[in-house]
Amino acid sequence: MSDLPDLFDYDAELRLHNEHFRAAARVGSRDRVLDIGCGTGQSTREAAQAAVDGSAVGVDVSAPMLERARLLSAEQGLTNISYQQADAQVHRFPPTSFDVCISRFGTMFFTEPVAAFTNIGRALRPAARLVLLVWQERDRNEWATEIRRALAAAPVTSRGPDAFSLADPAVTEGILTAAGFTEISFADVHEPVYYGPDSAAAFDAVLRLLKFGDLLADLGAAAAEQARTRLRSTLDAHDSGGGVYFDSRAWIVTARRVTLGDAAP
Repeated sequence: MSDLPDLFDYDAELRLHNEHFRAAARVGSRDRVLDIGCGTGQSTREAAQAAVDGSAVGVDVSAPMLERARLLSAEQGLTNISYQQADAQVHRFPPTSFDVCISRFGTMFFTEPVAAFTNIGRALRPAARLVLLVWQERDRNEWATEIRRALAAAPVTSRGPDAFSLADPAVTEGILTAAGFTEISFADVHEPVYYGPDSAAAFDAVLRLLKFGDLLADLGAAAAEQARTRLRSTLDAHDSGGGVYFDSRAWIVTARRVTLGDAAP
C-alpha cells in the first residue's frame, strides 16, 4: 500500500485537453521525448507508448508526483521510460539528446523564461519539435475567475509568474524566439475542465488544487466559512448532473529548435 499523499487528479481535470495535446505531440516510434513538468506522468507514459523504439524522460520538481508516475509506469510495464526530479530551468540535460520536447501546463511558472527555454533548447537536436499546452488569458478561463470570485475574501496573491504568464501569443513568441526556436504557431483549445462527478467531490478537489485550503486557513473562522459557502454554491451551479465542469481556453504552442542554418552567425 502506497503512503503517497492524496494528490489532485490533473489527469481527470484535463482529459479533454490531453486528447488535443497528444494529437499535436505526434510522437514517432523512434523519438526520444523530453516531458517538462510531467507531474504524475500521463503525458510521459503516452509518449513512451508511442515511441516504441525510442524513449521518454519525464522531469518534475515534485517528488510525490514522480513517485506516483514511477508506480503507474511500472504497472503498465513500460521499460523505455524514466523520470528525474529536477528544475528544468537550470538542470544540465545531456546536449542535443531529444527529438521532441513536450509540456502539458508545465512551463508557465519559469522565473526567467528565456533562460529556461534556452536551457531546454540545448537538450534538443537541431530542428527538434517543441509542443506546449498553456492557458490563455485568465478572463477566458472560467475555472480561474469563478473560483477566485468565490474565494474573494481569501488573500489570493500572485508572486512571480502565474498560470497565465504564456497567455499572450506575442509575448510567448518573443520568449521562444529569443531562446532559439522558430516556426512558432498557436492553436486554440476550447474545452472544459473537470473537477469531479458531483459538487461534493469537486469541493474536496478544489481545496486540494493549488492549496486553496491553505488560503482559507489564513482567514478567521467566520470568513473562511463564508468563502466555503460561496465555493459550494459556485460548484453547485456548474454541476451538470454528469460532472462539474468549468469553461476554459488554452493554446497548443508548437515550435522547432533552430537548425545550424537558422542560427545567427
